[in-house]
Amino acid sequence: MLRIWVSCLLLLQAGAALAGPWPRQEKTVFLSISTEHDRDGNSYTGLYGEYGLSARSTLGLELGHASAGEVSALLWLQRALDDGTGANRWTVSSGVGVIERDGELVPLGQVGVAWGRGLDRLPGGGWISVEARLKVTAETESVILRQGMTVVEYGYLTPEYTAKADVTLGWNATPKMMLINQLRLEDRQDMAFSAKLGASIVRDIGGPVKLELGVIAPVAGEGEYALRAGTWFAF
Repeated sequence: MLRIWVSCLLLLQAGAALAGPWPRQEKTVFLSISTEHDRDGNSYTGLYGEYGLSARSTLGLELGHASAGEVSALLWLQRALDDGTGANRWTVSSGVGVIERDGELVPLGQVGVAWGRGLDRLPGGGWISVEARLKVTAETESVILRQGMTVVEYGYLTPEYTAKADVTLGWNATPKMMLINQLRLEDRQDMAFSAKLGASIVRDIGGPVKLELGVIAPVAGEGEYALRAGTWFAF
């Protein structure tokens, strides 16, 4: 528990990740392609997309591939609860999808809630957000019967249910660079509670493209240090 609180203090000294509680501007698109690799060779590669349906509604898509042998797809809709005025932003979301594992298709559902606010007092500006999600799938024999996998490898597979919370703080350090930290908390049905701290630099390389480089460190529960790399597109 002490290590988690220390991580929270570190989080408040740097920056954050995607500002989820802010709806995507109507008829605009955001895409992110990223990959995470740990030192044991485990990896996760994902495509994340948002499309602004209206001033208060955002449509999202997430596609993922885990080296442990899983492919996932999730389509979700996020709705703003506030009217866009004031300091605080609140959203709720729900989504449905599917997981493919060992040739077996498994339905997937997710609900979430998020809060965020801008940090105008930071030089260059920034934001803080908290996003909580509950993800549920059907029970699958392929997970129950899997043998020979380490606990870390097993953690890359989607469990029957998992509750996650991401605390994110972002800082626009320069006009072309953001510093991003994120504390990831997870409580899943088949493993003990875990916490990870991620830190990234996002650099504007021109036009609608940004590059992201970062590291992820376990601070509680099972996990390995990992490297993260990604590309962002906004248009």
